[in-house]
Amino acid sequence: MLKKIPLKIQEHFFERLNLFTEDQYNVLLNNHSVDKAYAECRSINITGDYRAIFKKEESIIAFIKIGTHSELYS
Repeated sequence: MLKKIPLKIQEHFFERLNLFTEDQYNVLLNNHSVDKAYAECRSINITGDYRAIFKKEESIIAFIKIGTHSELYS
């Protein structure tokens, strides 16, 4: 999944992942439900246009997609 996105976006993802591990609801992440497009999933902001979609089941969090807003929701 990560190999397909630009290196700079990968770097931003890992920065946001570190922030996510500290505080999943930090205002910079804009953690919100995307249940209409991805059942039982949530999204965080990576950059102004890139998002990461994840699913949480019990104590496991799995990031399932990363892409631009239009790639993920069109």
